Amino acid sequence: MAKVLEKQIQTFKLTEDEKLLRKTIREVSEENFKEKAREIDKSHRFPRENFDLLASLGITGLTLPEEYGGGGMNYISYAIVIEEIARVCAATSVMLAVHLSLSSIPIYKFGSQFIRDKYVRKLAKGELMGAFCLSEPGNGSDAAAMLTRADDKGDHCILNGTKAWITNGSQADLYLVIAQTNPELKHKGVTAFIVEKNMSGVSFGKLEDKLGIRASATCQVILDNVQVPKENILGNVGDGFKIAMMTLDSGRIGIAAQGLGIAQASYDLASSYAKTREAFGKKIITFQALQFMLVEIATEIEAGRLLTYQAANMYDQGLKFTRQSAEAKLFCSELATKASNKAIQILGGYGYTTEYDAERFYRDAKITEIYEGTSEIHRIVIAQNIIKELGDRT
Repeated sequence: MAKVLEKQIQTFKLTEDEKLLRKTIREVSEENFKEKAREIDKSHRFPRENFDLLASLGITGLTLPEEYGGGGMNYISYAIVIEEIARVCAATSVMLAVHLSLSSIPIYKFGSQFIRDKYVRKLAKGELMGAFCLSEPGNGSDAAAMLTRADDKGDHCILNGTKAWITNGSQADLYLVIAQTNPELKHKGVTAFIVEKNMSGVSFGKLEDKLGIRASATCQVILDNVQVPKENILGNVGDGFKIAMMTLDSGRIGIAAQGLGIAQASYDLASSYAKTREAFGKKIITFQALQFMLVEIATEIEAGRLLTYQAANMYDQGLKFTRQSAEAKLFCSELATKASNKAIQILGGYGYTTEYDAERFYRDAKITEIYEGTSEIHRIVIAQNIIKELGDRT
């Protein structure tokens, strides 16, 4: 155990390559995404050109193997990239996070050689954008209660159902769809399929008019007698629930990083404003009450970053990291809401207007407490792991 912890601590000091990656992606994001973020938030416009730019830089395949056109980088690098993009545009960060961690990586990890050869290189190169279809209109966090069915027809399955709240929605090219193949077995009768956008019977509901990440294309994916060849099954029949849960474990690291990025952006804006704004003849940064607000957020950002890096490092080492990813996601998502709220308070009336980005950060932050598992679900996951660990010690 001591050796494992030693390895984890060593990786929290970024390597030179990781530092260079952070510097590069920060510059790219500041130059290409920052000014646009406010416009696409107002217009609800999906910025596919942002995805294409990231593809040209090799970011859309960042953690996929080099043999499939990926970057072969570790998960800490992935967390760095998501955080830096989220600092300027949360909608672009979740577009990438869903493409990479919720579709491309599980398709590579659980796919047959046929699936890998057919899809993974195109996903890595950004020629295809991926999406993840688990939630449904009536089942939210209760994934085992899904109604989407996949009926066996010999060499193919027929899929029928509606998936809800799908990030990248109508803009994606490829969907990792979780469906029931044997409802009597409940979660043990669930299977994962790859569905292509151009398959007959795939359609989309209206774009959701959301509080935040308004440029992210979120809609229902409707499956009406969609014929999917059996070679598009991920893993084995009945592995779908396991694949979905393992995928969410690693995906939560990305949402933790997104929350960190929003929190960091909120802190940067608030502290910068505090250094220039005057009240009662003084810069407001000199007031102790405001200093304490900034100190609290700065300290919690560092704590959240360490939690996120720990989960990412355990993923890289092949260790069980369910509790750690849940802790990172829970902490960083709630921190994003807290930090953006404090930023509005520090900016005062200006923080409540669209002249500054504080109100957008606040709106973008809230969803991080909901998607890829609500805060309440994560508290349950953490509690279950603590109880199991305590039981193992007795």
